[in-house]
This record gives sequence, structure tokens and C-alpha cells, in this order.
Amino acid sequence: MIPFLDEERREAHKLRNLLHSGLLVIGLGLLLAVCAWLIWGWSGIIWSFLLIGLFLFIAPRISPGAIMRMYRAVPLDPRHGAQLQRIVTILADRAELPETPRLFVIPSATLNAFATGTPENAFIAVTEGLLRKLDLREITNVLAHEMSHIRNNDLRIMGLADLMSRLTQFLSFVGLFLLFLNLPFALMGKAAIPWMAALLLYLAPTIGSLLQLGLSRAREYDADLEGAQLTGDPEGLASALDKLERYQGQFWEEIFFPGRRIPYPSILRSHPATQERIKRLMQLRPNLPTVAVPNEPMITLVGYGPATLQPRYHWPWPGIWY
Repeated sequence: MIPFLDEERREAHKLRNLLHSGLLVIGLGLLLAVCAWLIWGWSGIIWSFLLIGLFLFIAPRISPGAIMRMYRAVPLDPRHGAQLQRIVTILADRAELPETPRLFVIPSATLNAFATGTPENAFIAVTEGLLRKLDLREITNVLAHEMSHIRNNDLRIMGLADLMSRLTQFLSFVGLFLLFLNLPFALMGKAAIPWMAALLLYLAPTIGSLLQLGLSRAREYDADLEGAQLTGDPEGLASALDKLERYQGQFWEEIFFPGRRIPYPSILRSHPATQERIKRLMQLRPNLPTVAVPNEPMITLVGYGPATLQPRYHWPWPGIWY
């Protein structure tokens, strides 16, 4: 039994979230099936879902270390981050993960954290910028949030949603291209253009993206709730979210809007509105016991680079700031 959880409330919340997420995943699957059927009939549907099955088989076997290498992340040195490592161990125990996730540091000035892998082999990465800007209480809650993603298998669910969305985009492009090739014959009266099918293929990528974003928001809300329950400190996570909201726009401002503040940075587009997340977290305060984080010296960043870092662009793929 996980401590610090109201099981009745948790189960009710999980049921609602599961229903919401399930409907969105089904919606993505139906959209993909319709696009595949419009182009290749039942064969298109079969091949599309065979690709999805192949993904579900291969994805858990991909080493999380490859993603860490892509971001040039380095394992947290136990000599410099013993306190943070203890927090990760405690949170993993409370989340009942079969194995404690490994913690990595990304040499980046951006404020970000993410998890990858499976509950049996998970990695959590935090940027140097996040470690420098957030205090230990806030970092603890960010780690608990990522721990919840791992526990709930959100990584696999979002990977599946992303694959279905990308397949839908590909089928939309193929279908519209084939319709374009038949346009001269339609103008000569030798072929008919199925305009309803063309409209659906045109709108499918947008619909798929909206469903995917909705699924992402649902999983973020769930991770917020469970993360706060793991620490007993919803205010700590709310404080971290507020800082991320305020700091994250600084780099883009320097380029496009010097001296201004960006209210909704692009990195958070797949996340719920920060103020709404904070509001929901604040509603949890009366019902949760507070777990004190030991007031020990903060972790050091010896060996992780200079104090001032500039975000860099990873070229040629996947084109991400790190």
C-alpha cells in the first residue's frame, strides 16, 4: 500500500482519468483506421495496426540510455548529489516501482525534466538550469511528478498516441497527394473526387493533434495529483510550476521580445494551463500530511559545467534545444 494516499479518492480519480485517456486513445485509433480505410481499404487498416503492434513490442526494449546520450546527459555523481539520490530512492519506494530510476543531469540552461524507459528500467533527466533555479523542495516535487509518469506507464501511452498521430499525418499526406494526381482527370470528367473524404483527410492531422494534446493534458493532471500525494506537499509542486512558467520564456525573449515576458512558452503547449494546475494542487492541501524535506546543504554541481550556460540546438535530429 502506497503511503500518503487516500485510496478511495485515488481510485475514483484514476477511474475518471483512465476513462478520459481511454476515450482519447480510442479516438486516435478510429481516426487512423478511417484514414487507412479511405486510402487502402481493409488492407490499410490491417497494416497500420500491425505497425502499432510492432511498436508496442519494440518500444519497451529500446534502451533509455540512447535517449540520455542524445541529450548528452551524464549520470548524477553520488558524491555531489547524495541528498538528491536519497530523495529519488524514497520516492521510488513510495511509488512502489520495482527498480529505482537512475538520475541524469543534462548540461542545459533550460528548465526541464523528463522520464524515459519502463518501471523496471527508468531514467529521469533534469537539466542543470532546473537544478540551479529551483530549491530542493521544488526539485523533490518535480521528481515525484516524473516518478508518477513512470508508475502510470504514461511514457508508453504517449508514445503510442504519438505513433498513431504521425501515421495519421502520413496517411493524410498520401491521400491528398493521390487526390491531387487525379485532379486533372476530374476536370476532364473522367474521374470523380470524393470531396467528403478529401475534407476528412485534410482535417485528420489537426484532429489527431488535438486528441493527442488532450491525452497529454489528462496524463499531466494525473501525474500532478499522484506526485503531490507521494510527497504530501502540493504547494511545493505548485511553486515549481510557477517558477517554470516565469523562467522558461527568458531565452525566447532575448531573441524576439527583449524585456518582455512570454506567458505560455512553446515547451508547455502540450500541458494544461499552469494556473489551472496550480489551482488543482492547492485544493489538495487540507487532505494531505506534509512530508518535511531534510534541511541539509543543497547538492553541488561540481563537474557539471560553468554557472552560465546558453541553450544549444541539437543538429540535425531531432532539432531540440538542450
